[in-house]
Amino acid sequence: MKVMDPCRRRDLRPAWIQVDLDAVRHNASHLCSLANPALLCAVVKADGYGHGATQVARAALAGGASWLAVALVEEGIRLRDDGIDAPVLLLSEPPEEAMNAVVEYGLTPTIYSARGLRAASLAAARNGGGGELGVHVKVDTGMHRVGAPVGEASDLASAVVADPHLAMHGLFTHLAVADRVSDPYTDLQLDRFDAAAEDLHTRGVRPGILHAGNSAATLWHPRSRYSMVRCGIALYGLNPASTDAALPDLRPSLSLRARVSYVKILPAGESLSYGLRYRLERDSVIATVPIGYADGVPRALGACGGEVLVGGRRCRVAGTVTMDQLLVDCGPDASVSRGDEVVLIGAQGEEYVGAEEWASRVGTISYEIVCALSGRLPRIYLPTSDANAEHSATGGPAVP
Repeated sequence: MKVMDPCRRRDLRPAWIQVDLDAVRHNASHLCSLANPALLCAVVKADGYGHGATQVARAALAGGASWLAVALVEEGIRLRDDGIDAPVLLLSEPPEEAMNAVVEYGLTPTIYSARGLRAASLAAARNGGGGELGVHVKVDTGMHRVGAPVGEASDLASAVVADPHLAMHGLFTHLAVADRVSDPYTDLQLDRFDAAAEDLHTRGVRPGILHAGNSAATLWHPRSRYSMVRCGIALYGLNPASTDAALPDLRPSLSLRARVSYVKILPAGESLSYGLRYRLERDSVIATVPIGYADGVPRALGACGGEVLVGGRRCRVAGTVTMDQLLVDCGPDASVSRGDEVVLIGAQGEEYVGAEEWASRVGTISYEIVCALSGRLPRIYLPTSDANAEHSATGGPAVP
């Protein structure tokens, strides 16, 4: 079956995601420098937080990352199928029935239960060709999602070391409130993690790579960096903090763009879109944009004052975002034509709308905004290939 080029898909429906891979490389390099001598593990789960896992993985590795991390076995398999041979850590313990694939594709599993250890050992014995399968043991220091309890982690790690088919390659934990920069709970978790690592040392067990720092901890909690850090949201240039903490020298890598598909002038008093909740107070130019909540634009964005960029100006999303389209109130004297570019996330002229702004308006986090961007939006990567050059030279496709 023929696979359609993303640029051709944009010709069919002019709405697209643009990903700046130079920004990803820059962010990876900056995080490597910040965490040095710790290694950087680039988190590319959830299709690279909506940016495209394989493309982001390659850019992050080019920027200095040593490891990659995913949530699911199938995410790791996709990276391998796309020719990526860097170490890939599975952040959660795989299902028992998936362990054979873990070994087959050379992935590194996380272990935090006796059941997981047994499944990993059996899979390594069946498929490992006589070699040991390296695993990382996860300790629950207070997130209480997954992980071996602190009091049991040493026994589990010792069992890994004693197993002839397994090797202890890492010990890690996950921090619950590192994005709240001054919250003392992060230090409490790190104290517990230090105690677990020290217990292993007293048993003569080498824990391998120690890692605890997520994006927020890497940026603002130097103590958490240990021998590796795991950065997801910061890799994409977005702020992991729930406060206004500064984001040092990181560049947003994703923009969301579309082209106006229809323009009309409506008189004062008219109401727009489903529910007729947006009423015009004056005559206005209304632009229709062919992108909606099925693409990941929050349905409530108009109701909470969301704005997009048209002609370098901020314009209100007018009324309820529908499944495939939204309306934009461009104002009474706007010069807007079919085919004009609309920037929903990103920069246009001197103005900028970020994923964080959307998140703040609809009451969520930037992670959810970018991860929710639909697969029916083509991803276009910059710098462009020769095949994409003619489309990207004008910043996107024409409206058919």
